Formats: sequence, C-alpha cells, structure tokens
Amino acid sequence: MPRVRSPLYGAPVRPPEGGPYDAGMYTTRVSRHVDAPRTAVFQALADGDAVARWRFPDGMRALVHSFDPRPGGAFRVSLTYDTPGAHGKSHGRTDTYHGTFRDLAAGERVVEELEFETADAALRGVMTMTTTLADEGAGTRVTVVHAGVPDAVPAADNEAGLRMALDRLARLVEAERAS
Repeated sequence: MPRVRSPLYGAPVRPPEGGPYDAGMYTTRVSRHVDAPRTAVFQALADGDAVARWRFPDGMRALVHSFDPRPGGAFRVSLTYDTPGAHGKSHGRTDTYHGTFRDLAAGERVVEELEFETADAALRGVMTMTTTLADEGAGTRVTVVHAGVPDAVPAADNEAGLRMALDRLARLVEAERAS
C-alpha cells in the first residue's frame, strides 16, 4: 500500500481511489500561523528574492536560479548543505529542483509542480506543492501540502524541513511588517 501522511496526525493512510499517488510516494502536510496579512505572506511566496531568504531547512542555504511566478511560469532552485561532508540529491552537497507554477491566486494559494534534478531513480518524479493561505485572527494560517514525495526522501526529514522553512517565512514576513 502506498504511504500517504494523514492530514491531521502524520500517520500513514490509504490514498484515495484513483488518486495521484503511486507506490513509493507519500504526502506531507504542515501548517503554521503567521502574524501578518495574507497579502504579505503571498508576496513572500511569489517573489524569488524572498524565497531565497526563507525556503530552506536549517543547515542549508538557497540559490534561486530562475523564478517566473505566473501560471505556466518556470522556476529552478538549489539548496546547498552548509556541512562540507553532507550529500545532496543532485550533486555534491546540493539538492536542485525545477518546476512550473500551476496556479497562483493572490492572497490565497500557490500550486507548484516540481522535481529533483538527479540521476537517482529513487528520487525522480513530479511532486506537487500546494500552499494555501487563510485568515486566522489578525494573521494568516499557512498550510503546505507536499504530494508525490518519493519514499527515498525520509518523511520525517521532509516534514521537519517544511516546518523549518515555514518558521523562517514567518520570521521574514513578521519582521518586514514590524519595520
């Protein structure tokens, strides 16, 4: 049975009949409150310079090679480990991925299809990352659903990396709002 992470508790669940899940893939869902309006959060999702400042886990850094935030627009990003002995998915210490924006609804959501640039067949395949924004109190609830993640990417690492990136997004947007 393919693994799909439960949207609430992270436990494996059976994928929906006819769903886009294949054996060897899973879905991760993370959510976080950001003390800023949806418009400010969306701007950080749709700006390549901002993405380079927040969309990576601790112990890495991001380089945005290209970023065309419109439906059908392409992007390419490299994440490089800070630790010299670390091993990336693409080459050396680097994980490079590229993809296409499928949907951008200002202040509401960003849908991206992406895939690693790798020779490792276990890491290949198109993933979908859907980020939705909803009003929550005086701020925004940011929810990321990362679907089609290859089992070769440890689920706990994927979830932790997404949480770290969302924490960094919150710090960035909240600091810009405070200044």
